[in-house]
Amino acid sequence: MKPYRILFVCMGNICRSPAGEAVMQKLVEEKGLEDQILCDSAGTISFHTGNPPDHRMHQAAARRYIRTGGRARQVLREDFQVFDRILAMDGDNLRDLLALAETDEERDRVRPFCNYCEDHENRDVPDPYYGGPMGFELVLDLLEDGCRQLLQEACDALEKK
Repeated sequence: MKPYRILFVCMGNICRSPAGEAVMQKLVEEKGLEDQILCDSAGTISFHTGNPPDHRMHQAAARRYIRTGGRARQVLREDFQVFDRILAMDGDNLRDLLALAETDEERDRVRPFCNYCEDHENRDVPDPYYGGPMGFELVLDLLEDGCRQLLQEACDALEKK
């Protein structure tokens, strides 16, 4: 069976999207679904390409036993063919992704991440880059909330395959 693939997207791919990938990966591993659900992250800009996740996000995630890693990359046109679900961390990223998508099918793969949140009313996952430590905690709270529902969506999609 072909795995369900999820791509988390923020602007630079050093704070929110690698944290989303890591939170989801932890949930996937806890359920033993590593071969069935694959996660990645990317940014809408190339400025940070090749850089590891922001050290502040890495530290905040580590306090929750979430392992961040990888290197920043920019979203590619091919991502719209590879990933089943592409998640935008905020409205700007959503707009950029929808502009990059070429077909209705590709646009249908794109969703605002906060649509999956049940315990928070945020419309966007705020960028913590220029803020203090509490911004990173809020990002992780939102990601942990939304990824629970995202995992259910992925499992439901796998059952239909």
